Amino acid sequence: MYTQYVDMHSDMVVSQFSGQPMYLQIMDQVKQKIAVGDWASGEEIPSIRQLAVALRVSVITVKRAYLELEREGVIVTHHGKGSFVAPDPALSPRLYEEQFADHLERAAQLGASLGMSDREIVSRLRKALDQADEAKGNETKLAKEPL
Repeated sequence: MYTQYVDMHSDMVVSQFSGQPMYLQIMDQVKQKIAVGDWASGEEIPSIRQLAVALRVSVITVKRAYLELEREGVIVTHHGKGSFVAPDPALSPRLYEEQFADHLERAAQLGASLGMSDREIVSRLRKALDQADEAKGNETKLAKEPL
């Protein structure tokens, strides 16, 4: 049973030097796993103690993250049974949308801090969309080509 949990969070990393509190880093990564479908609605997630050991942080840090995630409706905890992804079918799309909006906001703030105009930021976004479309088209072409 322990190895299952190791796989569930082996790619989670927290840093005391990131400038963001560790409990927020944990929250962000749990939300990311749910948003992309790594952790499904109703699925059990690592216990507070297991995640604390795996991430080499205090139990209090993970507990704070889990309490905040519960408050936000992202996870539910059944005492004696564990913590689970909230059984809400709209949760994953909602978290994905929140993360997307956050990334766009950060990109806009970064562009502004670099002295870019709104028009230039939008132009860069369009260019990135074109590049993504082109990359997607190349992947589709490669998939259709015979081996």
